[in-house]
Amino acid sequence: MTVDSSSEARLEVPRQSSLGTAAARNLASTTKSAPQMQEITSRWLLRMLPWVETKGGAYRVNRRLSFTVGDGRVEFVQDGAAVRVIPQELGELALLRDFDDVGVLTAIADRCEQRDFRAGETLVERGAAADRLHLVAHGRIGQTSVGNYGDDVTLDVLADGDHFGEHVLLDDDARWTQTATAETAGTLLTLSRTDFAAIVSTSPELRAHLAEFTARSQQRQNHRGEAEIAMSAGHVGEHELPGAFADYELKPREYELSVAQTILRVHTRVADLYNGPMNQTEEQLRLTIEALRERQEHELINNREFGLLHNADFKQRIQPHSGRPTPDDLDELLCRRRGTKFFLAHPRTIAAMGREFNARGLYPDHTDLGGQQVPAWRGVPILPCGKIPITPEKTSSILAMRTGEENQGVIGLRQTGLPDEYEPGLSVRFMGIDEKAIISYLVSTYYSAAILVPDAVGVLENVQIAHWPK
Repeated sequence: MTVDSSSEARLEVPRQSSLGTAAARNLASTTKSAPQMQEITSRWLLRMLPWVETKGGAYRVNRRLSFTVGDGRVEFVQDGAAVRVIPQELGELALLRDFDDVGVLTAIADRCEQRDFRAGETLVERGAAADRLHLVAHGRIGQTSVGNYGDDVTLDVLADGDHFGEHVLLDDDARWTQTATAETAGTLLTLSRTDFAAIVSTSPELRAHLAEFTARSQQRQNHRGEAEIAMSAGHVGEHELPGAFADYELKPREYELSVAQTILRVHTRVADLYNGPMNQTEEQLRLTIEALRERQEHELINNREFGLLHNADFKQRIQPHSGRPTPDDLDELLCRRRGTKFFLAHPRTIAAMGREFNARGLYPDHTDLGGQQVPAWRGVPILPCGKIPITPEKTSSILAMRTGEENQGVIGLRQTGLPDEYEPGLSVRFMGIDEKAIISYLVSTYYSAAILVPDAVGVLENVQIAHWPK
């Protein structure tokens, strides 16, 4: 048998003539990035809020005495198709605010009648006799009237939890000054003046409460509901000037600092042996602080005690007229407060705003904010915040706010000078080394936010972000 020498040549492995890269890498110092983190966002709210030093861990907001109470949102419970108002929630009505007799409130709730309505249905007619309170359990209702030129003008858009017609319960001659038309199908609960009067007649406590409410509502007040400061202007001669003083709320609100904390654990072997070229403890701490700051911004938006979404005044919450975020809705937000500093919206909401603007042939301007170009409307920056929730129905909210103590706006609260302070308002405390040789650090940040006057924050609620113009 003969062997083809040419075949052997083809099977022969080429001999390596220099050091390979795989072996050389063992002696090389690899270039590495610092640990990366996808959770980090721009955190515009933390950057834009002016932070006020809060000694003692609490900040008290003193305001002028206000006679305007109530006007909150009412909540309901649902059992199948049946809807019932929660009795204690009736305290959100102005005339029942601070009335806490659960038995009487339950009797009032029992008298409420359910009414389902369809889209386009007229619920009340302008000029007709008014004898019922309406509580909106679900749906959207538009309120219109007749303008000076004979055309229809939109007064308001109501949604879940809103109410109208409260005044008719105490006024036998009341008439509707507006027409209410259902924009969607939904459910109302109504309470007649007759049923309410029957309950009042059996409860001396409720009669006394209503008498106090009537007397309070007759106090002289400005258009904001604050106690009026009497004054005279334009007079001539020896006119007798009125005496005046600015009265204050007797129970001002106090904001206590909240806290976000975690325990960072690092094994001593890692800290001792693997600290080059990057300090392992410092990198672990950096990522932990980033996560705490993200949680801090989330709480400033969503916390039920001090978060901006839950603490915005109900009179400063509006509904989009078409459901979508149009330029008209942003103008409505702007006109309700002076000196709006910025809008805050989820990035997907900002994208929906862009679609609506483009459909109208409008292209928002851009403005420089700290060296970064951001979109703006009427010169007011529109900033992204992914912590603003989006509902399963693809609706979200847009916030507009004024900031700063000097502007009676929104302020951030924190306390600096903490023991073992690492950043302003954030401390890193060494907790010791346990029996497993693990080092522990307590990382804490203290914060809150305060709304100094109600119109400092406005919210455009129930914004539909899944609509695509054709």
